[in-house]
Amino acid sequence: MSGSQRRSVILGTGSELPAKIVTNRELEQMVDTSDEWITVRTGIRERRVLEAGKGNADMAFPAARRALEDAGMEAKDLDAIIMGTVSADYPMPSSACVLEDMLGARNAFSFDVGAACSGFINALSVGDLYIRSGKINNALIVGSDTLSRYLNWQDRGTCILFGDGAGAVILGASENGSGILSTKLRTDGSYAKTLYIPAGGSLRPASPHTVRDNEHTIAMNGKEVFKTAVRAMEEISRQALEEAGVDIEQVALVVPHQANKRIIVALAERLGVAMEKVMVNLEKYGNTSAGSIPIALDEARRQGRIKPGDIVLMNSFGAGFAWGAAVVKF
Repeated sequence: MSGSQRRSVILGTGSELPAKIVTNRELEQMVDTSDEWITVRTGIRERRVLEAGKGNADMAFPAARRALEDAGMEAKDLDAIIMGTVSADYPMPSSACVLEDMLGARNAFSFDVGAACSGFINALSVGDLYIRSGKINNALIVGSDTLSRYLNWQDRGTCILFGDGAGAVILGASENGSGILSTKLRTDGSYAKTLYIPAGGSLRPASPHTVRDNEHTIAMNGKEVFKTAVRAMEEISRQALEEAGVDIEQVALVVPHQANKRIIVALAERLGVAMEKVMVNLEKYGNTSAGSIPIALDEARRQGRIKPGDIVLMNSFGAGFAWGAAVVKF
């Protein structure tokens, strides 16, 4: 295929949510909060939690299998596996490597992309560039996180928000005019400690002290995240649309990162998009980090909300701060 017209298209989608459900009512028994308080402030009613003894790749595996089946492909056909995650099974190797072995994708190279809640958009962007350059012909792009393993269940500012989940897409090469029209990525590291896990890395390795003080759990300034997220997601969405040559009126569906219902509503208002054209499923799953967009995308497709020829806008925001957007024609 020739260079300039070659695009990466989404050939298939898949997702996986753990079976265990934790409702707001159950959280009332664990921390000083209420179902009403959580629902009004976040829109979340329940979230999924991965069972003990299972890891991130165990959740990504069925999502990847479903995406492959949807695309009519087998794992041996894959050229690359790129996973957005900040909750890999091990410090090393990557969760993508573990998933590669589970799938039997013997002809693929694989690696993780760490951008927290923006991990899927970042991984999608990397896969898109590989395909458009002609280096590869297809890729499995996964967003999968198990942030329940990094929660302080006595911190009501964070434990109410996050859940576990995985989503996946298969990218292939095409010249038919559809595909990824643009991706835009941004970061601002001056906000690094506004949403982070203080210990467990090379700066502050695990010790009895860090474990005792719950420093291996998510710490967040929620007000600062909210304030920055809406503005950043609007700005990057407009930039991605402009690069794609698409007006917001041409967008059939917006699939935003599922962090907080108020963020999604505020973003839709600023973009001038009716909520009927916005995919929202966070009431069932909470914030699944890198998993949220591909899970929502898969559900939207299976609900018939995305049809051939539709233009979809995806946008994300997460720790780093890192944020991004992608415009895709199906």
